Formats: sequence, structure tokens, C-alpha cells
Amino acid sequence: MEKEQRPGYLAVDVITDIFEAARKPSVAAIDGLTIGGGLEIAMACHARISTPTAQLGLPELTLGIIPGLGGTQRLPRLVGLSKALEMMLMSEIVKGDEAFTFGLVDAIVSPDELVTTARRWALDIFESRRPWVTTLHKTDKIEPLGEARDLLKFARAQAQKQASNLKHPLICIDVIEEGIIGGPRAGLWKEAEAFQELLYSDTSKSLVHIFFAQNGTSKVPGVTDVGLVPRPVNKIAVVGGGLIGSGIATALILSNYQVILKEVDEKFLQVAIGRVRADLQSSLKKGKMSHEKFEKTISLLNGVLDYESFEDVDMVIEAVTEDVSFKQQIFADLEKHCPPHCIFASSDCTIDLNLIADRTKSKDRIVGSHFFSPAHAMPILEIAHTKQTSPQVIVDLMHVGKNMRKTPVVVGNGTGFAINRMFFPYTQAALLLVERGTDLYQIDGAITNFGMPMGPFRLADLVGLGVAIETGTQFVQNFPERTYKSMLISLLQEDKRAGETTRKGFYVYDEEQNASPDSELEKYIEKSRSISGVTIDPKLMTLPEKDIVEMIFFPVVNEACRVLAEGIVINAADLDVAAVMGMGFPPYRGGIMYWADSLGSKYICSRLEEWSKIYGEFFKPCAYLAERAAKGTPLSSPVQHAAPQL
Repeated sequence: MEKEQRPGYLAVDVITDIFEAARKPSVAAIDGLTIGGGLEIAMACHARISTPTAQLGLPELTLGIIPGLGGTQRLPRLVGLSKALEMMLMSEIVKGDEAFTFGLVDAIVSPDELVTTARRWALDIFESRRPWVTTLHKTDKIEPLGEARDLLKFARAQAQKQASNLKHPLICIDVIEEGIIGGPRAGLWKEAEAFQELLYSDTSKSLVHIFFAQNGTSKVPGVTDVGLVPRPVNKIAVVGGGLIGSGIATALILSNYQVILKEVDEKFLQVAIGRVRADLQSSLKKGKMSHEKFEKTISLLNGVLDYESFEDVDMVIEAVTEDVSFKQQIFADLEKHCPPHCIFASSDCTIDLNLIADRTKSKDRIVGSHFFSPAHAMPILEIAHTKQTSPQVIVDLMHVGKNMRKTPVVVGNGTGFAINRMFFPYTQAALLLVERGTDLYQIDGAITNFGMPMGPFRLADLVGLGVAIETGTQFVQNFPERTYKSMLISLLQEDKRAGETTRKGFYVYDEEQNASPDSELEKYIEKSRSISGVTIDPKLMTLPEKDIVEMIFFPVVNEACRVLAEGIVINAADLDVAAVMGMGFPPYRGGIMYWADSLGSKYICSRLEEWSKIYGEFFKPCAYLAERAAKGTPLSSPVQHAAPQL
């Protein structure tokens, strides 16, 4: 029993010394999804036959671990070190026909011929008509030692640059290097030891949590468990061709939907179509799309200036400016021109859906479809419903989202829905710190070091300060008692510093949109401080990074607790997925609520109480958080009293 339990028993004793070293040849017949352990066993076979559409890869790093059945040793010997590093570190999944080009598989056949060919290939090996290849002993694909060291050195530098907080990519590189220098058997034992260590790491636990949480978003009580089948959605109209609208149109045609894009006049329409074309041309230039695919995709888009062609659309997505009366008029018009089954979706995320639907009769067809910018690239779709929204409509929109390769997160109605709602204190907390003396660029640095793709001020520049003001105003109006009101963003906007688009905002930008700090910003901060009537707090001028992170994110946790308490979201895990996929919260921290629970409700509550005594209501813990802290209960434990909104 001791032998069976030692790390590496399966990879070394069973797969290598029994299976791969057997006197009978083995040939893997590969079709469908062959990832992780499945591919590792296939690589231990003496040949691999695949269908063209089979998917192969070693994506273990996405779960905070490394391949544990010999994958770190066999993949470089089959495809070369350079390609192997790329596949493992990027968790790249390749199709069978591509895998054949670089040697991962030995032949490509149709699904009908797969098993027959694999059997024949095994007989050919046994009867010496084909070479008997033991993958672990192959050396012809491995680069010379000097070149290999350079590749490994470069891979380490890239891994540290892209995710400085993560250790497992570096451990994976170390294990691969051990096999190159010390030999494959030494590599196998090092792999086994490292796998066992990583399996119980906090990073792996967090990433596994996010993996299951992401799969869990497709289960919505009262919607996906009542036997509803998605209706066919073929033709979709998008009203409004701004940045969001044109991005949604791009995402839809890339998913093979027929799309009508409506604008108010010819000039705006041509600009919108130009944006869509530019998005597709970007993929064309990068080699991600053929000319044939480009022409076929763009042909699915039709620009219009009226509602005449809306008589057979299955869904309309409204994406106009955040003006309540304008949106109400659009939905009233849509009701007149669209068929009775047509779904009316609004891409708005800050205005209550009931307000938008006020002048319509078909309130059961109204739903929120919050796409994140850029809509064709971001992997999440927040679907918001009112109490009147039909479950069938939600099922249909979830299906469309999945066809667009987006993770749908279903939430209740309300200002900001769930994602923008819980993150509205994010920028406000940063503004509070700046006005009281914390260096603005130090804040962004601390947040990026924590693992966010960018800090709150760099993010504000990216989305545009005009958008930040529009959305911020909604939260100030709806939650006046707990919002922090700063004039800093408005002062910058008034001075035509609108963010990246004007090449000036919180940062200044060069022609490549590279951001640099701007010394001129201090005068705007001083003026904003004067208007707000606050003074510099010496303690906040020398805040450690840990305190900056907590003062920025604990208010976000506090608001997320309110979202749970109000039943806008039923499962805390949905907020974790939303934070990771919608706002870039580091997945290796498990999401906003998982991370909060790792610190403890008592600690978070005590810190917020401490700050609220000094800096006011903005930091005051909500009842849900205070109650959980008093009982020592995890924040993500199920809410007993919250009822679903549907």
C-alpha cells in the first residue's frame, strides 16, 4: 500500500513502467475532447490517431496545478520545447488537424475510420511495418541545450510579467527543465512532487472554486429547472451603434446571427458599421480569420435607419445613451413594429428595467442584457430580469449568450444590476483616498500588484470619464447615504480630459495609448479637495499596499453583501464569477466573496467600522455583513431569507 500511495506511483510505475514499456503496442484513437489526463495517457501510447476536429490540450494550469501524469515530460518530446511551453503555460487547446502539423498526433482520419485505422496502426507497429516509438525516450524534437535554456529563461520572464503573484507556472517550467537536463525519469519524479504540493495550495483551491462556480451559473432556480427549451433565435436587431452597440453587433455576427444595426442618421450608421468592420479586420490582420470568413461574417450585418425591417426579428438589443425617456420611447416603438414573440433586451446596467419598460404593455418580454466592453471580447453576459420577465425569455437569452461563447450570469433587477452595483464603491473609495492624501498612481500600482488588470483610475480613463460620470450619477441618486461624492472626475471632464480618447485623463497617453503619470493632475486634486471640504490625513499619505487594497475592496465586499441580502443574486458564487469575468478580479483569489471569506467576515467588518468612524457612512458595514461577523458565519453561506425575484 505504501508504494501505491507515494507521489508519482501512477505516472512512473503504472503509465511509464507498465503501460508505455509493455511488449504490446498501444495506439490512441482520439476524438472529441482529449485534455488533461486523457491526453497524457494518449501521449504514453506508441502512436496517436485523431479526427480533424478533436480537441487536445493540457489546461491544468487554469486550475492552479501542473500536468501530473507525465505531460510535462512527454509533450516537449513530441512537439518540441517551444510549442510545449506555449500549450501548457497558455492552457492552449488545439484541434486534431493542427496537432498533426507539429507532431502531437501521427495521422488524421475521419471519425468513421478512426478505430479501424488505430487497430491497423497497432498491428503495423507490432509487425515492424511502423516504428515502435516510446515517447519518453524521444529526443529528436528537443532543442539543443543552449537554445532550450534560452527558451526556458524567456518563458520564466513572460510568466512573471503576466502573473507575478502566481508560482505554479514557474514550477511547471522548473519541472520541464528538470526533464531536459536531468533526464525524463528525473523530470517525472519532480513533476509528481510538484503536483502534490500544488494540489493543496490556496491558488488551486481558488481556481477550482471559480471553475465550478462558472459551470454553476447555467443553473437558475425557477428558470432552467422547469423543462423549458430555448426557442430558435435567428435574427437580432441592435438599436444604437455606439461603442457598446457596435461591439454587440460584432459579437453577434461572429456567432453567425443575422443582425440589423439601427442608427438615427446615415452618418452615425456608417461610423457604427465602420467600427464593426474594423473589429473584424483586426482579427483578419492577426491571422485569426480568413478573407472568406471575413466576407461571410460582415455580410450578416445590415444597417438601417428605421423600424421597417423589424417585423421578423426574434430579439432586439437596445444600446443607446443612458436617457430614461429616450429608452422608454424606443421600447414603445419596438412594441409596435416587432412580432409578438420578440425579446426586448436593454444593454443598460444602471437604470432600473421597470423604468425603461414603463410605457410598454409586454413587460414579460423585457430583460437586461449587460455586455461588457469590448462586447465581442469580454467573456460574460449579465442577464437581468424583473418580476414580470418570462422564464422562457431568460432561457432564450442564456442560449444566445452561450452561442456567443459567453458565461451568462442571471441576476435580479435594480440600479447597476449586480456587477456594476457591487463595484460602484471601487472607484469612489479610490477617490476618497486621493482627496485625503494617498498618491493616485500608488493606488493604481497597489491594485495591479494585487492582481487586477489595471487600477481604478486607469480603468476610468479606458471606459471614458463621461461614462464614469453618467453611471456614477445613477448611484449617487439611488444610494445617496453611502456614496462618496467627489468632483475630481467632473473637473477633468470639464477641461476636456476625457480619458484615452482625448489622450488625457488621469494619465497622459502617447500615440500607442501607453499611459504615463501626469504631474498636472495635482492641481485638479487640490481643487476637488477644496470643493469637497476635506483635508489631507497624514496616515493616508503613507498607506501600505495591503491597506490600500483593503480600503478599495472592502466597500465592494460590503455592497456585494447587500446584493445578496436583497436577493438580486442568490448564490455568492455567481458574484465571484461576475467579479472575475466582468471586472478582472484575479481568478487565483477565487472571486470577490471567496477572497473575502478567506480573510473572514469579522476582520472585514471591524476594519469597515474603524474607517466609518473616521471617514463617514461610505464605509459603514451593512446589516448582512455585521450579522455574519457577529456569528462568525462565512459571507458566502446561503441566504435563508432572501427570495428570488422571479
